[in-house]
Amino acid sequence: MKTILNIIWLVVSGFWLFLGYMLAGLLLCITIIGIPFGFAAFRIGVYALWPFGYTTVERRDAGSPSFVANVLWLVLAGWWLALGHIFTGIALCVTIIGIPLGFANFKLIPVSLMPFGREIVRTDEAFAGW
Repeated sequence: MKTILNIIWLVVSGFWLFLGYMLAGLLLCITIIGIPFGFAAFRIGVYALWPFGYTTVERRDAGSPSFVANVLWLVLAGWWLALGHIFTGIALCVTIIGIPLGFANFKLIPVSLMPFGREIVRTDEAFAGW
């Protein structure tokens, strides 16, 4: 089922969201200071390409540097990427078949707003370290 949902996702919205994250990552990598933000955009972009079967978990070792990075990310790119997920999620929830895809978009909003201090893992590994 994950494979079918990922393929439908790729065709309907995943590829365009992936391109948005890649563009944001390239723009953020222009400066030396923006390179960590660009890498975060690339990491989330791959997650946005194939979201089914993966989830995000908070890293316990993330501290105040990740908080500062999240605040800067929110101002630089987070709002725009989250708005893309909101609008795409609402549009997908209009049809019955698109409801799981819309929920996947809504699942990506927290990580698009605050990516630092989070790790993308497979859903079967999400609680392995607890």
